[in-house]
Amino acid sequence: MPLSEQEQRLLEEMERSLYNNDSDFVATVGNHGGRPNYTLVVVGVLGALVGIAVIVAGVIFRQPLLGVAGFVVMLAGALFAIAPPKRKGSASSMPSAPRSSTSRPANPAKGGLMDRLNDRWDRRQDGDGRDS
Repeated sequence: MPLSEQEQRLLEEMERSLYNNDSDFVATVGNHGGRPNYTLVVVGVLGALVGIAVIVAGVIFRQPLLGVAGFVVMLAGALFAIAPPKRKGSASSMPSAPRSSTSRPANPAKGGLMDRLNDRWDRRQDGDGRDS
């Protein structure tokens, strides 16, 4: 079921507010569209394989410390392989998001989205009936 026009406007307003107020969070969460760096993946997989070989060597030679070191190398290689690629330059957000130099709303008297939603909720509970 598609969203109504009012719901779409509210969703867009919430997105804009999120981009304006929490740009660091958006930049952290929004980095899923990048292309993986296959060189880093191959190096990580090779590191994990070397770690497995060191674990096997630790078992063969009955050296628990060698097995633990192999596990650490294997874990580091696996984490290296699955780690997201580092972005060069500034963090990018969605192109439709307005960029702001401050983390506060442009009109402090109007308040943030949550303040406005709370005010609307309070008005509904009081029986005022006005939404805007």
